[in-house]
Amino acid sequence: MSPEPEVTVPRGSAGGQRRDSHVPALDGVRGLAIILVLFVHFIGDARPSNAFERVLMHASNYGVWGVDLFFVLSGFLITGILYDSKGSTHYFRNFYMRRILRIFPLYYGVLFLLFFLLPLIPSVVPAGLEEASRHQAWVWTYAVNLFIVPRGTWALPYISHFWSLAIEEHFYLLWPIVVAFASTSTLLRICAGCAVFSTLLRIVLYLAGLNEISIQVLTPCRLDALCIGGFLAIATRTGAREALIRAARPALLVLGASILLVSASSAATHVLPGVFHGFRTLLIALFFGALILSSISAEAGDPIGRFFNHRAMRFTGKYSYGIYVFHGIIAYYLADKATEDILGSWIGSHLLAVLLQAAAGVGLSVVVSVASYEWFEKRFLRLKRWFGEEAPEAPAAEAKAAQTS
Repeated sequence: MSPEPEVTVPRGSAGGQRRDSHVPALDGVRGLAIILVLFVHFIGDARPSNAFERVLMHASNYGVWGVDLFFVLSGFLITGILYDSKGSTHYFRNFYMRRILRIFPLYYGVLFLLFFLLPLIPSVVPAGLEEASRHQAWVWTYAVNLFIVPRGTWALPYISHFWSLAIEEHFYLLWPIVVAFASTSTLLRICAGCAVFSTLLRIVLYLAGLNEISIQVLTPCRLDALCIGGFLAIATRTGAREALIRAARPALLVLGASILLVSASSAATHVLPGVFHGFRTLLIALFFGALILSSISAEAGDPIGRFFNHRAMRFTGKYSYGIYVFHGIIAYYLADKATEDILGSWIGSHLLAVLLQAAAGVGLSVVVSVASYEWFEKRFLRLKRWFGEEAPEAPAAEAKAAQTS
């Protein structure tokens, strides 16, 4: 998933930290999001061979909700950053440049590797990648989701999961303009209105005959998650902050029960599932909004605080962007080569083969992501200091560099 900005909570927001205070729990929230997504592609996409595996793989596919969590968290953090810097010098330049430095190097670096370097060795280029290469213009322009919509299938082998990165980029492009020119009350109304609009649009498009994959990847159909995060970011910077924090945990229980009820009703009736799912997506976004508020207000000994502040969760969250980018490519390659069947024939257990393949795929995704971040992406991230409130004046920066060289 597209990377979030620095997980900070400004003065006056939930938790009362200074403007530049880091909130480790939100790294953990991001870690949960990517873990959910990993379940989808490394277990949920496997082919079940018995009843137990069908249950396991069906349950793993609910990990797609990790994308919803990414969207809510992105809306929360991005809107907070924009709102806090509203009216500042170089508002647009700083925001767009910091996003470019965080997102583009890895994204376009991976595309350059897939579409320019790998073809230099034809024997290693899989057929699926050749298919994606024929339509690569859609990927370079952050339009993967728009390519998928009319086809209704995951039509770009190896890189179809970039659909969510496209949605995030569309949000990053337009949302700063909205925040810059709307008052606080207007912003809250826009966020609430977009959430309602997005929910109704999903239902209308389903009733009009559009399939659920197309609805899932269409940017206007995912605005509710992004704007619920945005609403909470703004509301926690107003007098409503304490009330929202107090309501967050009870809301988790109510919303969780509502999601189960809607899911059970859909499964039991099989009537208009797209209508149920369209409404359930809104409930999921609200649930994750409450979870984010609960995580940033949790005290040290609190179970939610311990979970999201755990070193493993924060580690996974730190590298979640790279893991998201690389894991889909790795998962598609393993499926394309039928490695679960090969492993199963060797060890005599299909389930164990799926689990071993998942462990190897996740491990490789993490290793490649850490290497990419530490040895490649960080070189660009250092440049962000020139595009923010703490950006040093050029002479001072040069003097400091001279002193330490």
